[in-house]
Amino acid sequence: MSEEDMNDEQAQYELLLGNLDSYDLSEEDLAVLSGELDAYESERLKALPVIAVVGRPNVGKSTLVNRIVGERVAVVQDTPGVTRDRVSYPASWAGRDFTLLDTGGWDVDVKGIDASVARQAEVAIDHCDAVVLVVDATVGVTNTDEQIVRLLRRSGKPIVLAANKVDSAMQESDAAYLWGLGLGEPHPISAMHGRGTGDLLDAVMEILPAESAVAEATPTDGPHRIALVGRPNVGKSSLLNKLVGAERVVVDSLAGTTRDPVDEHVELDGQNWLFVDTAGIRRRVHQTSGADYYASLRTQAAIEKAELGLVLVDASEPLTEQDIRVMQQVVDAGRALVIVCNKWDLVDEDRRMELDREMDRELSQLRWAERINLSARTGWHTNRLTAAMETAIDSWESRISTGKLNSFLGELAAAHPHPVRGGKQPRILFATQASSCPPRFVLFASGFIEAGYRRFIENQLRETFGFEGSPIVISVRVRERRKRK
Repeated sequence: MSEEDMNDEQAQYELLLGNLDSYDLSEEDLAVLSGELDAYESERLKALPVIAVVGRPNVGKSTLVNRIVGERVAVVQDTPGVTRDRVSYPASWAGRDFTLLDTGGWDVDVKGIDASVARQAEVAIDHCDAVVLVVDATVGVTNTDEQIVRLLRRSGKPIVLAANKVDSAMQESDAAYLWGLGLGEPHPISAMHGRGTGDLLDAVMEILPAESAVAEATPTDGPHRIALVGRPNVGKSSLLNKLVGAERVVVDSLAGTTRDPVDEHVELDGQNWLFVDTAGIRRRVHQTSGADYYASLRTQAAIEKAELGLVLVDASEPLTEQDIRVMQQVVDAGRALVIVCNKWDLVDEDRRMELDREMDRELSQLRWAERINLSARTGWHTNRLTAAMETAIDSWESRISTGKLNSFLGELAAAHPHPVRGGKQPRILFATQASSCPPRFVLFASGFIEAGYRRFIENQLRETFGFEGSPIVISVRVRERRKRK
């Protein structure tokens, strides 16, 4: 770039930044603009305390999770046992960050209630620092509630009792009956309406430790961590053995051989990598039970501690809904992504064409992820993994200067302005990259930016700056002009 272009870019940057002077900005806005958010993001890499939301089916656990997280992350229906994919979510209250573990969808059946409750509750207890026990105040204490309480008492973990479905002050007497559980004060709440949830979270913050005793901090040094993920029997362990050059992991045609994540240091092209072989994700996490449920929890944790998810699919079989769900799990965790089509030695010409059509049709939102065709059994094309992984991680860690970003968006908005809606046309006032890993961009705008225009911005960012193999997060802060006094 010539000196004249650099001066023009700097002048445009200063002009756009000056435009914000006439708008109301919060303290967090100022932190974003000053670059202080990087320190905030690095703080989040530490091991956050974990809160488990437990209780029998249909007491409102998922509704409470949605309320605490602040968005609809859990599917909610009146039917007991409704499930969804993820089990842990980042959340915050009163300036403190923590991880929320949802244990919804316990498989409690009338024939094996003792074993089912014990199995699922003990897994939840093992993975948390504190427990929120949710009880339906309108029903009262059931036998299942009492069994869960006994398990929680034996764990020694601090417990806060939430008496849910107390939608008005007239129903608070229902919550008073829950003193009989011996867990201290029951906190009357309405997860659906938000009533009392603030007081509940205040009580949780009082018992929550400052640092987790169960969670591990996200590694920030050492070799790049790569999570091998996919549904069962797609060849994850076979690929790891081929890369290592030895039979380090048990391989069997029986699906589900791997239960716990297996770490292995591998040197590829002169660079050291840490591969984590994970259990195959069979179905939505809360449709699993026992050992499968425990394995799914650990696979999710392995993805969140990794920098890149290497998602394997069986190229010889049609792409499944579960394949797509695993890829989305990696993206939702904010990790770089490389798609590996394994068992290529079993693919004929017709299947290759069909696979291309399936990828174009089903993965239209993931076209930025590089795809590698290989055979873990024969080792064919495994040498192509290194370049794809390096590109994806470089994109995941990349950063665009604020001046270059605003110059790019200024030209983009001039050539393709946001559509007029309701007689108004929102403008992008200023933009900055708040953090990397993955790249997160914050746009300050004079009005709501539609999802379609955000996707257009993302596509143009990728076309101009690359970001192959990395998700991009674009958030918009709508700000109003400061009123004249």
